[in-house]
Amino acid sequence: MELGLTFPLQRFVRQKPLCGIEPDRLFCWDLHVIRLRGQSCLLAVHCHSRYAFVRYAPPPRLWADLPALFSQGLCQSLSAAGFAPGQIAGYLAQAGQIALTRTHGRREVAFLNRAWEDVLALDLCLDPGRPDQPLLDHAVNSRPSRCAGADGVGTALARMAGLLRGEQRG
Repeated sequence: MELGLTFPLQRFVRQKPLCGIEPDRLFCWDLHVIRLRGQSCLLAVHCHSRYAFVRYAPPPRLWADLPALFSQGLCQSLSAAGFAPGQIAGYLAQAGQIALTRTHGRREVAFLNRAWEDVLALDLCLDPGRPDQPLLDHAVNSRPSRCAGADGVGTALARMAGLLRGEQRG
C-alpha cells in the first residue's frame, strides 16, 4: 500500500518520500495535514474511491510514525462505518506493506482537496474530544461526489463497500 504525502505534510513531518510504483490505485491513499479548530489533523483520502477519514490533533509522537497513525485511523474509520473486521483485514492483507510516496497525481489531489472542503463544510460533526471522527467521516463519505476510480457521482462509502466486497478487484 502506498501513502502519498502532500508537500505540506512532507514539510510538517520533515520527511521526503520515495517515488510511488503501485499501478493499482485500489491500494493508494493520499495524506494531508489540515487545520481544524486550530489543531493539526491528518486527512487521508483513498485515491480510487475518495473514501476519507480524519485523525484529530494527533500528538507529535504519533506524527513521527505515519504508517501506524494511518493504519489505526483507517481501521477505526472502516469499523465505525460498519465494515466487518474480516473485510478490513482482507483489504489490508491484499494491500501489502506500507510505503511512503509522493501523491498519486493531480486528479487524485484535486479530489483530496474536494474532500478537505467537505470536511470544512461539515465541521459541526467534529468531536474535539476524540482522535477518531466517526460522525465527521460518515458525513463526508455519505455526500455524493466524484472520484478518480469511477465515472459519475456516488458516495465514497458505497464505493469503499464495493471495494471491500471485492467487486472492484481483478
